[in-house]
Amino acid sequence: MPQYNGSALKLGIVATALWGAVGCTTPQYGQRQIIAAAAPESTAMAATPMADEPIGTITAATDQPAQRPADSAADTGVNLQPDAPLRYVVQRGDTLWGISQRYLIEPWQWPQIWYVNDQVANPHLIYPGDVLTLVWHQNRPTVVRAAEALPTEHWSPKLRESALEAAVPTIPLDAIRDFLRRIRVASADEIKRAPYVLGFADPHLIEGAGAQIYVRGLGDAAHGEFEAVHIGEQYLDPDSGKSLGWAVIPAANVALLAHGDPATAYISRSEREVRAGDRLLPAQPDRYTAHFYPRPAPAALSARILSVFEGNTHIGQYQVIALNLGQPDGLEAGHVFNVMQSGRHTRDPLTGKAVQLPELYAGQAMVFKVESQVSFALVLHAQREMHRLDRLRSPVAGAP
Repeated sequence: MPQYNGSALKLGIVATALWGAVGCTTPQYGQRQIIAAAAPESTAMAATPMADEPIGTITAATDQPAQRPADSAADTGVNLQPDAPLRYVVQRGDTLWGISQRYLIEPWQWPQIWYVNDQVANPHLIYPGDVLTLVWHQNRPTVVRAAEALPTEHWSPKLRESALEAAVPTIPLDAIRDFLRRIRVASADEIKRAPYVLGFADPHLIEGAGAQIYVRGLGDAAHGEFEAVHIGEQYLDPDSGKSLGWAVIPAANVALLAHGDPATAYISRSEREVRAGDRLLPAQPDRYTAHFYPRPAPAALSARILSVFEGNTHIGQYQVIALNLGQPDGLEAGHVFNVMQSGRHTRDPLTGKAVQLPELYAGQAMVFKVESQVSFALVLHAQREMHRLDRLRSPVAGAP
């Protein structure tokens, strides 16, 4: 299927390391956890829950097609790729979405084929070096780790320490790295109450790292580190007209030196210039996690595109879009939407009246960051160009 690139960001491949077990809880970066792995104890024990034999012979090849068993006539509702591999060794630089595409025509169906082993911690995470095997279990295609697919061996826990951040990310992190560094969302009230840069120790219009600055509105109880931010665009709900918040662009980290009115501070690190009038918000730790699993957004949810990161008119693959739904709406990281291009208007040749044409499938996007009123998604597939205000709907298997 052709991809529409638009002015898309170049996809960078994130190298990950280590192989190990997988996980379902959301880890913090840098955390290490003891994970149960597997070592064969006996080949004479009862079969594991994955008792169905793998299809065909498992070899070192990664491109063998997986065939439905002859006695599996029932429709599983899962659309496997015709050349889905029987065996695949996870590589550094893989993403969960990319692995899903190897097996599924509809990659968001991954939860329907992935075997969740509740005997190990974090069973949803996949690591470089893991061997994935396609088997038929209870008349359904299922992807398991090769060890979990063996029907005649009993496995006892073996401790292995594995860095959770080594798991393959769900989406390519280089495609969203700049966004994560450059955009925050703040309410109008937060901005109104935030302290601001009064001026600089030296008579300059802008300043950078190492400069001393003066700040008003901090208060005597203020402490810790702050971010000087530029105020960006306002997010307005296209359906209700309600303000959903403002995009604020971090410019620099600011450390307090002395209280007062004005207070004295200095710029400890800067990404861009600091100007008089910039607001100061409490510094945010990087709480983003790359480990979630793709699944269809709830059918009841319908979102609209508010804007595209870096302000392009046409939206293509691997660009970040802002949506008009947030946490209270039930949106979660990993939710996948179909992006529907708004139907254009055409003139009826007989009546002369304008007629709006139906929506057209334009591509798919996955939510990766959710705020209180807005969320952000990465366009993973683009069949045709997308635009601001286009609608997003939950995908349906076999029907874009």
